[in-house]
Amino acid sequence: MPGSRRALRLIALSLLLLIGGLTIAAFHLHKNSDALWQIVSEKCEPNQRASGSPAPCQRVALDQGYALLKDLNGPLQYLLIPLAKITGMESPALLEPATPNFFAFAWQARTQLAVRRGAPIADSALSLAINAEYGRTQNQLHIHISCLRPDVRHALDRLAPGLSSRWQKATLLRHAYQIRTLTLPELTQQSPFIRMAQEIPDARGEMGSYGVALAALPDGRLALMALARNWLLLNRGSAEEIQDHRCEILQP
Repeated sequence: MPGSRRALRLIALSLLLLIGGLTIAAFHLHKNSDALWQIVSEKCEPNQRASGSPAPCQRVALDQGYALLKDLNGPLQYLLIPLAKITGMESPALLEPATPNFFAFAWQARTQLAVRRGAPIADSALSLAINAEYGRTQNQLHIHISCLRPDVRHALDRLAPGLSSRWQKATLLRHAYQIRTLTLPELTQQSPFIRMAQEIPDARGEMGSYGVALAALPDGRLALMALARNWLLLNRGSAEEIQDHRCEILQP
């Protein structure tokens, strides 16, 4: 019995150290966490309103409430960023019906990658991702528009025949995702954030612990993927892991 108690104490201590280390790591990752907000609110939007030029952003859609900014990481990656102050997945604003459907706008904006590349890009090579509260580096909501990892592409192709409009568990990159399909009209008609809160048990009160991603399936449907944070498995809810900002999927 004494040996068992000691083992349990060691396990508990290890878990506390692990969680503490992850918390500290998350804190350091949040340094300069307002950089995106400062770019959009102090440069892109004011420039658009004053002169019609969104620089340094590529686009400022005043009527739709977002800016599109080329990310420094990768040749083609863009970020869709709200003009309103919305910190991230944990923000109650994302569950308000009046909030713009940023995920749908981000999927529409995927064409910007082909423009920058100077050649068409198949939807099968593209993806969207947003990270959980402690899986991100910025405290302004931003949706990554980038290439899909080739191994994730293959995994989704294998899973596609069994996927449906009901959430189901699937493993991607050794992490437990929940995946459901969407049609393009379903994506545009209802925000994926609201859909998650309504359909995934207990998600409404824990939205900040989720990362979300979107990719196309071979039959034209879309795969909506939710990744719940799990500290014990070193999973911070960074759905961006499905993306490859180097865009190897586009290599011949």
